[in-house]
Amino acid sequence: MLAEDRRIEGDVMNEDATADARLRVVIATDLSEELCREIERQEPRLEVVRDRSLVRPMRWPADWGGDPAHERTADKQRRFDDLVDSADVLFSIPDTDPAALARTVRANPRLRWVQVMAAGGGAQVKAADLTRDELDRVTFTTSAGVHGSTLAEFAVFGVLAGAKQLPRLQEAQAARQWDDRWTMRHLDEMTVLVIGLGGIGKAVATRFAAFGATVWGTSRSGTPVPGVDRLVSMDELPEAVSQVDAIVVTLPGTEQTTHLVGDDLLGRVKPGVIVTNVGRGSVIDESALLAALDDGRVSYAALDVFEVEPLPDQSPLWSHPHVLVSPHTAALSTQEDARIVRLFLDNARRLLDGAPLRNVVDTVEFY
Repeated sequence: MLAEDRRIEGDVMNEDATADARLRVVIATDLSEELCREIERQEPRLEVVRDRSLVRPMRWPADWGGDPAHERTADKQRRFDDLVDSADVLFSIPDTDPAALARTVRANPRLRWVQVMAAGGGAQVKAADLTRDELDRVTFTTSAGVHGSTLAEFAVFGVLAGAKQLPRLQEAQAARQWDDRWTMRHLDEMTVLVIGLGGIGKAVATRFAAFGATVWGTSRSGTPVPGVDRLVSMDELPEAVSQVDAIVVTLPGTEQTTHLVGDDLLGRVKPGVIVTNVGRGSVIDESALLAALDDGRVSYAALDVFEVEPLPDQSPLWSHPHVLVSPHTAALSTQEDARIVRLFLDNARRLLDGAPLRNVVDTVEFY
């Protein structure tokens, strides 16, 4: 079922709904009291229920799963499960654990909507292994779009690091060596291909266009995107990669996107291309990428996501001189919590008013 066609079923609630008729939202993560009260203030048709003594404490901003070392007593786990199971709406998958999601979906027939914290939350929903009836009964929405600006900045940073030869600069500085001057590439003479023009991809395209780069982007719909000079169909992708100076991957992880950037595409790239991944690690075949880095087809790779996370100690990516490893942190921001609350409020109003929700997970392809 397509996201744009999905609506949550049920009676539309009126503005003057009584307190007993309010939609019960259970906060299943360590959201600040300030933001919980903001939800209450902005939308009085919601009953916002929370008990921060029962959730895992965040270790840093937007640490939605909380500290895994924090263990609940048997009594607290029972109280937490009872709280979660009383929800019409869940703000976060409990402990961001797919097994906990499956448990509460099956325990709570009144559950109607789950706000997933991750932009690529479809993978978490898929991992819960819910039945088709359960997937049709509960609507899942993601935080897609919330992280667009921060990830777009990392994509620009990664391409600039490659264009300005950051590793060479760092190596010379560490050796206190004043090298002969050399030329550097600059963005307004580069063509950048954005693979995936969703929310993140559109933000990436806007920023590269502002730098004067020529921007190409892949699109299934063919709908024009601001800042994009050429739309590239997936069939045209092998031809397109042979002409661009940088490739930015923003795609979600699905069966269709797994290893999309692999031996075939990397065998066709323009020599010296820069690769940045701010989508999902499964989209790039890391073995194929390493081979392309070693023979110079790829001059630099800035990676925020990986096939296996945390990146294993033995991975050659750690020590490769032309690779920047970022531990899946490019999206994190001190403002993420507030941005997700704003998105949640917009969707809550849509639900209450009988309108389609934004960012609904496609429960066939799970993105």
